[in-house]
Amino acid sequence: MCGIVGVISNAPVNQLIYDALLLLQHRGQDAAGIVTAGPDANGTKFFMHKARGMVRDVFRTRNMRALPGTVGLGQVRYPTAGNAYSEEEAQPFYVNAPFGLVLVHNGNLTNAHALKRELFAVDRRHLNTESDTEVLLNVVAHELEQAARDLPLTANEVFKAVGAVHRRIRGSYAVVCLIAGHGVLAFRDPYGIRPLCLGEADGPDGRSVMVASESVALEGTGHRLVRDVLPGEAVFIDLDGRVHARQCASNASLHPCAFEYVYLARPDSVIDGISVYQARLNMGETLAQRIVSTMPPSEIDVVIPIPESSRPSAMQVAQKLGKPYREGFVKNRYVGRTFIMPGQGMRKKSVRQKLNAINAEFRDRNVLLVDDSIVRGTTSKEIVQMAREAGARKVYMASAAPPVRFPNVYGIDMPTKGELIAHDRSIEEIRQFIGADALIYQDVDAMKRVIRALNPRLAGLEASCFDGCYVTGDVTAEDFEMLAAQRPLQLEEDGELASRLALQSETES
Repeated sequence: MCGIVGVISNAPVNQLIYDALLLLQHRGQDAAGIVTAGPDANGTKFFMHKARGMVRDVFRTRNMRALPGTVGLGQVRYPTAGNAYSEEEAQPFYVNAPFGLVLVHNGNLTNAHALKRELFAVDRRHLNTESDTEVLLNVVAHELEQAARDLPLTANEVFKAVGAVHRRIRGSYAVVCLIAGHGVLAFRDPYGIRPLCLGEADGPDGRSVMVASESVALEGTGHRLVRDVLPGEAVFIDLDGRVHARQCASNASLHPCAFEYVYLARPDSVIDGISVYQARLNMGETLAQRIVSTMPPSEIDVVIPIPESSRPSAMQVAQKLGKPYREGFVKNRYVGRTFIMPGQGMRKKSVRQKLNAINAEFRDRNVLLVDDSIVRGTTSKEIVQMAREAGARKVYMASAAPPVRFPNVYGIDMPTKGELIAHDRSIEEIRQFIGADALIYQDVDAMKRVIRALNPRLAGLEASCFDGCYVTGDVTAEDFEMLAAQRPLQLEEDGELASRLALQSETES
């Protein structure tokens, strides 16, 4: 997953994009980049700065001063393919023809390898990184060149090019592309797997139009949410701020990623008409029903969330069970993310550095711990042990999400099947592994039902990591092998490949 933003304004946009990226920082902490256009009369000169690290560390005053212009885009990166350490693979990506294009992308192309061969052999385009975003940029560039050959570039040619892009690429993609001297193009895959929304603002310098991954980036920068970009739709914002939109895919249908509502998105965002916070409350309600059907509530003394994404679900569980809700863990926000620590031993140590138990909330109590999801199980095992050491008589674990049994191929860097604790294991086997006295998971159908109930326009949910059904319908066993090979080149010191989703509840807010 990544966070992307694009904006056209009558005023300088560097600070606006910076602020939006801060609001999207939870979607990626590995790298950040901003590009602006202007300030020459045609707005055709690009100014770019990108580097590895958090937004606040990548952009200093000197960098911001070097980003003039009233048009721009930005991205925070969470790599799911290519080299996680490469500065070159930080976004935005640039190509000089046609017109001059800069592009940011959230998602994952499942046919990237085939496209690389096609781009070289047929389109005569050269790629210099392993990033699927560079593949996507060159496909967009080729199709724009074909659509606008010997013609002035208008919205019609742009939409024709996007239609051709949809026919060539597979997977998930939310895209923002800056076309030098013309405007900003945004489009979404035909299933709407990754989110993208449109907002507007009227300020003292005039009107500005913004597209971003989540509504929180719009609202936090003074924009009002107008609507979501539809699946398969392209939105072209010209340099005068006029918004042109057209459906560019055949048979488009809305299947947003369920994991956005479970964990990825901020709770104060609204994605595809659904409040993320309300979705998590609803998942807590159905989880409470599962708990009651599994064990007598009288055996539970207190409900404790594992910070932070699980809090809404845990609060609803406590209310439905009639049990006290307590904060039993304090989170230290100033410790490095566990998945970049060298070796599994250091990763375990870092869990304890990041979370500290309040002994008084555990001592002589039967505690129900609620997490948003359980992926590898190693973090859950460590947290259960922390609860016991804090004095809990019994430790029960509940997951607001169903068991994660299958890899994700649409832009979330899930571990391979062998690393997923729920793959080919029974609930009892998982319970024994993490050391809990009881383990309760959300039901897949219940999760889908309560999310879809918040917006009847949803055709379904992309929930492949839970149910193994890949919504694009073109994912094969060979694709799994190829995607595994594309995983970020992030070897730990002991030679073990690090999972970038090792600690589920540690997103920096």
